[in-house]
Amino acid sequence: MTERDRERLGIAGNGTRVAIVIESSQVRIAQFSSLTESLANNIYLRDVLGRRHLEMAHLRDGVEIERSGRIRFEEPPSLLLLGPDLPGEFHCDGQTFAFSLTLKRALDAQLVPRGDERTSGLLVLSGTAALDCQLFDYENQVGTEYLFGTVRCAALSEQLGQGVAVISDERAGLNLETPLVAAFARAVSQLIAPFVMAEQEKLRHLERATTSGRTAHMIEHLLQRMSQAAIHDFGIVAPASTTAGPSGTDVRPAALRFSTPFYYRQPNHSFLVRLLIDPQQLAADAVLQVDASLSDGLSIDPPPTPVPLQALRDKPCVEWTVSGQSAADHGEIVARAGNYLAWCEIVIAEHASTHAHNHPAWQHHAATRRPSRDHGEAMFTGYEFRYLGEDQDRAVYSPEERKILINTAAPTVQLYVDGHGNFRDSARLLLAELFMDVIAEELARWKLGRSALADDVAAFHAAKREIIRRYGSDIHLTFMRG
Repeated sequence: MTERDRERLGIAGNGTRVAIVIESSQVRIAQFSSLTESLANNIYLRDVLGRRHLEMAHLRDGVEIERSGRIRFEEPPSLLLLGPDLPGEFHCDGQTFAFSLTLKRALDAQLVPRGDERTSGLLVLSGTAALDCQLFDYENQVGTEYLFGTVRCAALSEQLGQGVAVISDERAGLNLETPLVAAFARAVSQLIAPFVMAEQEKLRHLERATTSGRTAHMIEHLLQRMSQAAIHDFGIVAPASTTAGPSGTDVRPAALRFSTPFYYRQPNHSFLVRLLIDPQQLAADAVLQVDASLSDGLSIDPPPTPVPLQALRDKPCVEWTVSGQSAADHGEIVARAGNYLAWCEIVIAEHASTHAHNHPAWQHHAATRRPSRDHGEAMFTGYEFRYLGEDQDRAVYSPEERKILINTAAPTVQLYVDGHGNFRDSARLLLAELFMDVIAEELARWKLGRSALADDVAAFHAAKREIIRRYGSDIHLTFMRG
């Protein structure tokens, strides 16, 4: 750039100004800071930004609106593993080529695994050119999520100038099929291999893992449904859920129950849905969660929202006004608090009664009372990824916690847990398989536990197969809907 050019552009000294001119008045830079961050993290600009002092200014009609300050890539806090600039070499066609490597491990930052703003992986530099960012033999492998650094090799750009196909045809990084690049990749991979193996070894003893919010919601929905099935379809009453009378029937009201399990009402007639609560059986800090699955023609007022039980001490019940527009309307309301569940079904029909005949279950004589199948204690209250040891099953049921425990030491589970301790959403079908196996096994054990077949292995496996046939499709569909 000549002195005259610098004077014309208003550039002091011998610097360079790059101007992006947007002529359309409809275009605005909505997030100046996001654009600055994108430039700072771009793998092809990263080395340039480190060697030069670059700033970005947002101008409108010649007036500066905001300025970025110096733009440069900010490395996350890390531990140095190799280097800096550890010398290495590789051989190809009788020649020896040198390179240098710096490898670091981020301490706790979430690195970006792909794309032009990738922050994990090795940035491949040759001279002043940025050619790629990857981890060679360990690209996309578990255990590399925290690794990043730089590898410099002048021979790559030199050979590129001599016509060697160092870059792929799509110009999407190094061409690993070229012998020179393949030899380079092997040499780099050998140097970083011990550190990748060390990261993978840590995962074998991972104490905890997490799922995404979407997957966690799907699992919560599944466990609620299977707890309902345990109560309704199998009549399973969790231990110590009630106090039994002399004849084995319950003498205490349920912690949660609807005034009737089945609301059968005519169209365009409002009616009350009442949930009865026994606060004495619930923790003082418990929160009532209510889920309503209603067809479009059903309205409910007020809309169900979480309610702290503390707010219901003076009036231990919750009421909603519901109405349906047509005979096709139907729905279900599920209430949860602590380990307790209750639900009711709503059906709108032309010939339904307009009057409710609801009597508290405990007011009936014990001899005429039938076991309740619309409320009880949840058998499956949650799940957890936990290290159970390499000699344990992939997943087990903990009756004390009423949780399904997924073993982080199991090889098939480890395969889908990344270095951040996150279970990959792409492996939801594995979760479906694990949950189906554990739930079917526990329901089969309860089903036979009170019969003469409790110790019959063949009967147990037959009961388990029957439960899998009955619920297996629903369990898998729960995970596939996400």
